[in-house]
Amino acid sequence: MSKRASRKSPVRSKERERASFDAEAENDSKVFYVYCIGGRAALVPLFEGELPLSIEDESTLEAVGGSSLAAIVSAVAAADYGERMLEAHLSDARWTAARVMRHEQVVEFFAARTSVVPLRFGTIYLSRERVEQMLAEREDELRRILARIDGREEWGVNIYYDRETLKEKIPTVSPRLRELTEQAARTSPGQAYLMRKKLDALRADEMRAELKRVGESVERRLTESAEGAARLRVLKGEAAEHGEVAAKLAFLVARESFEEFQDAASRLADEYVPLGFRIELTGPWPAYNFTSNEG
Repeated sequence: MSKRASRKSPVRSKERERASFDAEAENDSKVFYVYCIGGRAALVPLFEGELPLSIEDESTLEAVGGSSLAAIVSAVAAADYGERMLEAHLSDARWTAARVMRHEQVVEFFAARTSVVPLRFGTIYLSRERVEQMLAEREDELRRILARIDGREEWGVNIYYDRETLKEKIPTVSPRLRELTEQAARTSPGQAYLMRKKLDALRADEMRAELKRVGESVERRLTESAEGAARLRVLKGEAAEHGEVAAKLAFLVARESFEEFQDAASRLADEYVPLGFRIELTGPWPAYNFTSNEG
């Protein structure tokens, strides 16, 4: 049930921002791509070992910041990462996918070793001084966020379902549908058509209600073993190899509580299998969904 999976690009938050570029800035040779922010004392020693690749082969990771906080950055060509050119690159799916993966690998490397605030893909500053200025201006806010996620990880929970199995099994959890099905079995042939129409409409309603109920139940019960929960957006008609997507959730879990959280997820997975549900646990991830002031 538990696995690592490809992660979407980091969600937006107030901790992830892009610098504005003017025409003169785009002619400069280098700008600074920012991956994540953490405590300087914890980040700097990590540079003594092997580091992951940066977003571009020719750029090198470095820690920029003052005495308290540091940002992990790499200098990249302004010709490629200036505002207009970056927007043009983002229309190229292959270019974007390769660099999103590099971005995430860097963030995950540091997040696995210390608490970091992950920044959104495409966060650019014009100079080291601008990065240092941002850290100084937002130091109190960033330190609060780092304190909140210290010793914790984000785990994703995806809830899939098989439509045909749920359609077949829904009478077992819906008293209304079960009663109407029993009534239909006793009706005369002349009433059977109308009863089937009513049953089909009720079955669809009850399936939607069950999807909502299962999502809420999983969220509520796993929150008991977590320190934060977030419901993520599900695209209309979103599906995967395991079936259609009923819900996507994220949980902030203390490392010392992970076994309890995992056991609870396993029990839920077993409980909902008969109805056609599959619960997938993914992670650990950097705390993408728990690093805004609203979280």
